[in-house]
Amino acid sequence: MSAIVFDLDGTLVHSAPDIAAAANRMLQEAGHPPLDMATAITFVGKGIPHFVGQVMAHYGIDPAQHAALTARMVAHYTAHPADLTRPYPGVVATLEVLTAQGHALGICTNKFHAQSVQILDALDLSRFFGVVIGGDSLPVKKPDPAPMHAAFAALPGAPLLYVGDSETDAETARRAGQRFALFTEGYRQAPVAELPHAFAFGDFATLPDFVDGLA
Repeated sequence: MSAIVFDLDGTLVHSAPDIAAAANRMLQEAGHPPLDMATAITFVGKGIPHFVGQVMAHYGIDPAQHAALTARMVAHYTAHPADLTRPYPGVVATLEVLTAQGHALGICTNKFHAQSVQILDALDLSRFFGVVIGGDSLPVKKPDPAPMHAAFAALPGAPLLYVGDSETDAETARRAGQRFALFTEGYRQAPVAELPHAFAFGDFATLPDFVDGLA
């Protein structure tokens, strides 16, 4: 039985539409034009405070407004965390297979814990996971390896595998010394070859076979 920890945004779920919508509500209130989806995706992966900082730099907004704008985006996103967010194709079926095979599954994300649970509940995904570590669960967040270590510590089983989609996820796994599976259809910016990984996949149906090979 393996322990498998997943990233959330860009790995299990395509959440950028709801993140962008919350950002654009925030920007509209502040009198700024909307952010396009392609740009929003480049800001995803390090939590809402970092996302807001990137948006502010993009528009040249006074950094002194960071706390206020972050609070507004958090409020908008918390009110609508899963209106447009959906699991990637094959995710639910793959989680069902991995669970049936006896593997222990968890989440390690930079999204706030409460919002992560909201999304998992709304999409009926919470049933698969024994632990959810969010970006505010510890004093540090990814790429610091501590959140990943905490997620694995809460799960039984070995060998260990981390599954993510981004540069942040690859660096977290590297720092943690953990095997990394890269989902290639998420929000990464760099070419696949530039991210250290044990397995790269664009179809979730191929993941169980890789996990079987770890044993």
